[in-house]
Amino acid sequence: MTKKEKEADQLITQIIKGIDEVKGQSVEVLDLREIENTVCDYFIICNGTSNTQVNAIVNSIQKLVSKSLKEKPWHVEGNSNAEWVLLDYVNIVVHVFQKHIREFYDIEGLWGDAKFLKIETTI
Repeated sequence: MTKKEKEADQLITQIIKGIDEVKGQSVEVLDLREIENTVCDYFIICNGTSNTQVNAIVNSIQKLVSKSLKEKPWHVEGNSNAEWVLLDYVNIVVHVFQKHIREFYDIEGLWGDAKFLKIETTI
């Protein structure tokens, strides 16, 4: 395992832990590495039940990643309405949706060629 792969695994683990701590739902990791011209290596997608929970998930991820790996997202978008918040960690992009917004945009359907990994959470 290369250093880059190890760092990605650590980041993915901390992101999922952050999602799980505030009961984020339907967590999926999309491995995009074998698809040409992608913007990153992985998407992590989850959803919450309200604006408040979406914000809690985002804050939990940022806090855990910052504390354990000393990393901050390169860019955060969508915090103002908390329907779809994107956390860009360069090689890993996290999408935190409200359920109805996730269903509408169907990111998983758009990236059907990706390898999917469904994550079991504590709920």
